[in-house]
Amino acid sequence: MTTIYNFSATLINGQELKLSDLKGKVLLIVNTASKCGFTPQYKDLESLYKKYNEKGLMILGFPCNQFGNQEPGDSTEILKFCQLNYDVTFPVFKKIEVNGENEHPLFKFLKSKLPGLMGTKTIKWNFTKFLVDNEGNPLKRYAPKDSINSIEKDIIPLLNS
Repeated sequence: MTTIYNFSATLINGQELKLSDLKGKVLLIVNTASKCGFTPQYKDLESLYKKYNEKGLMILGFPCNQFGNQEPGDSTEILKFCQLNYDVTFPVFKKIEVNGENEHPLFKFLKSKLPGLMGTKTIKWNFTKFLVDNEGNPLKRYAPKDSINSIEKDIIPLLNS
């Protein structure tokens, strides 16, 4: 697998999305959780999405319950939380695992292309982010604490003007 276009994932509504359908878009892929100290990042992610979506940015949210059981809800509860609390309009997917035996193949690929500190192939916490260019190439990995403003500076040069 050489690009993210070889993968698909199930949206929270049950519909399958082939990432090849997003060719030409800049992607910010994020593992999310509703009960995490970083959960308020949903607000900044949604602002970024609204600001740059028409210029080619897609944000993809992947709920995950592997870190402190901070995403315990089912799909209905997760979607309701995102919409009511943060007015999320970017695509949110069904809950997945990002590490271990049952990790989603997309995250296995992203971690292999963009390892963490000291080459680790695991995700350490919620709201780890991966920036992918408009040709499907993973470019940069961000820690949960990295600000959306710093990520925005990396996204702008990749967008359609």
